[in-house]
Amino acid sequence: MWRQQTRNLCSVPSGRSLTAKKWDALVIGGGHNGLTAAAYLARSGLSVAVLERRHVIGGAAVTEELVPGYKFSRCSYLQSLLRPALIKELELKRHGLKMLKRSPSSFTPCLDGRYLLLGPDKELNYSEISKFSKRDAEAYPRYENQLENFCKFMDPLLDSSPPETLQGISSFNGRMKSKLQKSVFWAHCLRRALVLGQKEMVDFMDLLLSPASMVLNNWFENDVLKATLATDAVIGTTGSPNTPGSGYVLLHHVMGETDGERGIWSYVQGGMGSVSLAISRAAKEAGATIVTEAEVSELMIEDPGRVCGVLLADGTQLHSSVVLSNATPYRTFMEFVPKNVLPDDFLRAIKNSDYSSATTKINLAVDKLPQFHCCKLGNPDAGPQHMGTIHIGSETMEEIASGCQDAVNGIPSRRPIIEMTIPSVLDKTISPPGKHVINLFVQYTPYKPSDGSWEDSAYRKSFAERCFALIEEHAPGFISSIIDYDMLTPPDLEREIGLTGGNIFHGAMGLDSLFLMRPVKGWSNYRTPVRGLYLCGSGAHPGGGVMGAPGRNAAQVVIQDIKNS
Repeated sequence: MWRQQTRNLCSVPSGRSLTAKKWDALVIGGGHNGLTAAAYLARSGLSVAVLERRHVIGGAAVTEELVPGYKFSRCSYLQSLLRPALIKELELKRHGLKMLKRSPSSFTPCLDGRYLLLGPDKELNYSEISKFSKRDAEAYPRYENQLENFCKFMDPLLDSSPPETLQGISSFNGRMKSKLQKSVFWAHCLRRALVLGQKEMVDFMDLLLSPASMVLNNWFENDVLKATLATDAVIGTTGSPNTPGSGYVLLHHVMGETDGERGIWSYVQGGMGSVSLAISRAAKEAGATIVTEAEVSELMIEDPGRVCGVLLADGTQLHSSVVLSNATPYRTFMEFVPKNVLPDDFLRAIKNSDYSSATTKINLAVDKLPQFHCCKLGNPDAGPQHMGTIHIGSETMEEIASGCQDAVNGIPSRRPIIEMTIPSVLDKTISPPGKHVINLFVQYTPYKPSDGSWEDSAYRKSFAERCFALIEEHAPGFISSIIDYDMLTPPDLEREIGLTGGNIFHGAMGLDSLFLMRPVKGWSNYRTPVRGLYLCGSGAHPGGGVMGAPGRNAAQVVIQDIKNS
């Protein structure tokens, strides 16, 4: 049913209608960023075609019915980072986007019978944290307030192109305009820094540069609280809470909002594919054409180093002087761009970027909710413990670091770090009555394990069972409730979704790979050394997550370049 809905929305035009004209812009990849870019380009009056390799749009923000009656958010599974401006400008709610807020938003069961609930309810937070530490309960609101202030400081940076030095500007007026734009940008940053104040700026720099463990140790004393918060600092990375710079990843995952409420993560009715569907509806309404099962094999480049279109895997040629790539930087420049086109230093920087991953996603269909022994509840109905993210295997930051070290040593974590969510508790459209969909976001799993291979079905099954056994320790009977499951290891994420190395952010989110350094220094403003080729995916500023910011920002740069041409 989901596939049919997607196919109806993205009806495939005839080959003749695709090739009969020269497009104003072509977008490689129908992930949410590619669709976002297409929507803004089409709204500006340009003719745009989105070319998606798979049978379904969405990229990593996709819903797939892999078990009859169960709709899985196969990769990304929560929404918060989608930019408010994008939601408003594209009228995504009118196009079907419905977010389901979670309260409580976090549940950490402990093997000793204790548990910690956290969420938007400040009184609940105080009561729950007080069970472990009165001091931490009093500090927690100040911690949240500081992070919120940092997020407000970051907001304008997310919604604008970095002040990159423009390449190839020969005219005096062009150089002066570029300098003026950069001056205005940095003046705005200075003004916001002055409003924040020197002490807060020092704290902000401390958060960016420090290991998350140091930041959290300075704020709190209880291990369970610190470990619960530390998971936001390592999610989707190959680092531990002790990794310098992991504080920024912590900030990146709390800078979102739902309906104006900071730091609130939500489920999306119909699964995360509904985000992509809503954006695609906005794009189609504006006139964009969206094509599935259209795999791009190569970019067509004219002699002066300008893009002139794309070549599809079936030999079809589509012509345009503007191409936006929603693929990873590695795929874009190492696979799509012909050899001897790009500068050697640029290619080296792209090739040597960090695309490593330690992430595995497991989606399960179950016939009943897990019952956590620490809650001592026999009621089969959903309770507060089922609403938010359930943190399994991380009662201390040391446990998280130990799991990371296993992956560094080449083996999947012996006690994996698991973020477990049950969206069907709030979303009744994704599973049969009385049954449920469960997402497991699992770390740490190396791309190439030293003790086996992800191509070995027995090896894969053994790791999945290791994860299920860990949950069983907290929720006896969980294993017997499993109807079926789907597992995506790092190589699967690369092969199925196109994520180089299995990295969910299109590349590491370390401080050496952000802002003016993303994807590589000198090329942070969505433009590339190939004239007419732009990046619009998570490998560009401001990075990964279901944000839509790279797609929106890139489209604005393209529109401005076309106006100036």
